[in-house]
Amino acid sequence: MAILADYHLHTSHSTDSDEPMEKMILKAIDLGLDQICFTEHMDMDYPSEKDAPEGEFLLNTDSYLFDLIRFKEKYADKIRVLFGVELGLQPHLSKENARYVREHDFDFVIASSHVCNGTDPYLPSFYEGRSEEEAYREYFSSILDNLKSFSNFDVYGHLDYVVRYGPDKDNNYTYEKYKDLIDRILETLLEKEKGIEINTGGLNRGLSDLHPCKEIIKRYRLLGGEIVTVGSDAHNTARIADAFGRVSETLTECGFKYYTVFEKRMPEFRKL
Repeated sequence: MAILADYHLHTSHSTDSDEPMEKMILKAIDLGLDQICFTEHMDMDYPSEKDAPEGEFLLNTDSYLFDLIRFKEKYADKIRVLFGVELGLQPHLSKENARYVREHDFDFVIASSHVCNGTDPYLPSFYEGRSEEEAYREYFSSILDNLKSFSNFDVYGHLDYVVRYGPDKDNNYTYEKYKDLIDRILETLLEKEKGIEINTGGLNRGLSDLHPCKEIIKRYRLLGGEIVTVGSDAHNTARIADAFGRVSETLTECGFKYYTVFEKRMPEFRKL
């Protein structure tokens, strides 16, 4: 396996995972990874629902860091463990998110869009009363709104997250169909000197392609993009480094010779 670093992992410190951190680390060692970055969820003002009460995705960062430091030291001779966060962006939270990132010595920050104009695209209600294309367009437009208001991150996570949960998922989805918005997103990321994440988490949710899809990865490279991290989005040990061989092949086909890891928010390029 050419890619030996998983940069998108969740443990029981994230609301949607029950997996102990130590168990995730031991599995990563067994798989032959040489470094991992935990990226626990921090979604301020996540909309409350009957299955997601208020404050559901607020991270207890002190508790998380306490565990991470313990296990980082315990397994230092076997694997490098990094301190990251997956930060849920919404335009009205830009000051709060910026303050939060400044207050913690993260190695790596993923910016993600889990909420679009007050609703998580995970919910069926996001798609009600309109076409799938209209819903997807609203989601991509919201990423542009987030990028206008926030810059303190390293990569944007699963850029086309919305297709995981659309009525037809990615069956009718192509880069070309949304090129006008996606190109603006990629150009803005490049202007801000930010990267994108290659996320394999949609493959076990019925998608046929990576997040983002291959055409977007290729377009990012053609526009001059170089920073790409790779993450499984694993919430349990079974998904760690899932489909990383496919990612390596896709990146090579799209013109990349390297993937990226981070420490203290500084990128390092590793050969594929």
